[in-house]
Amino acid sequence: MTSLRSKAALTALAALFVTGCRVGPKYHVPPAIATAPPPAVYKESPTQFAEQDGWKVAQPQDAMLHGKWWEIYEEPELNTLEDQLNINNQNIRVSFENFMAARTLITQARSQLYPNVSIGPTYDRSRTSSNLTNSTNANTGRQSSVGTLPATVSWEPDLWGRIRNQIRVEQYNAQISAADLENERLTEQAALANAFFELRGQDALSQIYAETIAADKAALTYTQTQYELGIGDRISVVEAENTLQNATSTAINLGIARAQYEHAIAMLIGTAASGFSVPVKPMLKTPPPIPVGIPSQLLERRPDIAATERNMASANAQIGVADAAYYPALTLSATGGFESSSFKHLFDIASRFWSIGPTISETVYDAGLRRATVNQYVSVYNANVATYRQTVLAAFQQVEDNLASVRILQQQIIQQELAQKSAQEFVDLELARFQTGIDPYVDVVTAQTTLLADRQTLASLHVQQVTASVNLIEALGGGWDVTQLATPAQVSKKLTKAETQIDK
Repeated sequence: MTSLRSKAALTALAALFVTGCRVGPKYHVPPAIATAPPPAVYKESPTQFAEQDGWKVAQPQDAMLHGKWWEIYEEPELNTLEDQLNINNQNIRVSFENFMAARTLITQARSQLYPNVSIGPTYDRSRTSSNLTNSTNANTGRQSSVGTLPATVSWEPDLWGRIRNQIRVEQYNAQISAADLENERLTEQAALANAFFELRGQDALSQIYAETIAADKAALTYTQTQYELGIGDRISVVEAENTLQNATSTAINLGIARAQYEHAIAMLIGTAASGFSVPVKPMLKTPPPIPVGIPSQLLERRPDIAATERNMASANAQIGVADAAYYPALTLSATGGFESSSFKHLFDIASRFWSIGPTISETVYDAGLRRATVNQYVSVYNANVATYRQTVLAAFQQVEDNLASVRILQQQIIQQELAQKSAQEFVDLELARFQTGIDPYVDVVTAQTTLLADRQTLASLHVQQVTASVNLIEALGGGWDVTQLATPAQVSKKLTKAETQIDK
């Protein structure tokens, strides 16, 4: 009976050593919005407004984008560029390597669960002084040699969960890094899409100016002919020349912005701007219906929200690490090996030595250090809760901002199209009146200037709307959702050989 009780006691003690208990607060995700739950529908969603507003969201309302979100625009050239970005963008690569580094910290923390084994062979040969007065032989110093081959084993069982909490801290930190990687990827993808549509907008403006310059040249030829025939006056020729010169000057200036957008695209896809070009292709894109989902889904769709939530979990586990300092630490250590003054007898049985014994340490007084440390991490956790909620609020703001932008710009585009149509009629009427001698040419110039301004405005509105739609997709989290975030088990896996190679 005594033997059975002893075995049971040893088994329980071993279980305590291996599993222990874990101190610290349990983690629960706090409410994302302190004052109220997320609303049932976005305030600025087109579904909240009349049909004549012009722009609609995809149906059903709870649909979401998935995967390569940029394919919704049906632009093969953009698709190719985005694929290159995902492979060669260096900012994404930096975030990826940061994620790899964060994963290694899990292994480092986990190594503390196991014993530390070390060996330290030594060999020492010495000779004492022959002038020592107590020497048995005053004329000859004594020589000696000692060789040792010791091994030391030391282990601190994780009785209070300090190491396990630290492992959780590093796992959560690796998840934060994984979410940061996805957030960086989304940011770069959106930047590329915006640069692409801005560049195409510049091409469209260049086309508008090319058409305007052609019309101005025709007008100049007409006024010159009229003047040479004695029908027209010199002032009409000068006005036509000035109109043409101004349009030509502005058209030249458009090349600056186009070149800059082209260079930005080159950088984003990881290639040198000096050897990269995008063919000219005028395009004013109307954004497709975008599935915005429902507000409560936003909490699971944005990688930055996922990162701040994991940051709270990490801070909560860190409190457990600090709490463990209140409890005693047990260290089991053993040393053994061989020791001999003769190498040939080093491994003899008689040369063996060993020692073993536990050490228990407990801090009796630390002038409030442990309590201050715990309070520090409690404050860090509370700050992370505030950061999480602020990130959520900012996410809702960005979605609402861009929903309003896309919807209102659509209304403005409809009105601007009417303005352009009337401006074109204004030009046609004035040209007719000028050619019949009713109005001076300056009235034609006024009409042409109005038409050009209206065409410019309309092109600019189209670019604003499509880039606002890209920003809306980015605000919604792109095609990502929290189910794609690596789990603690996944981030804890050993790095592959390819992931640990030096980049040359």
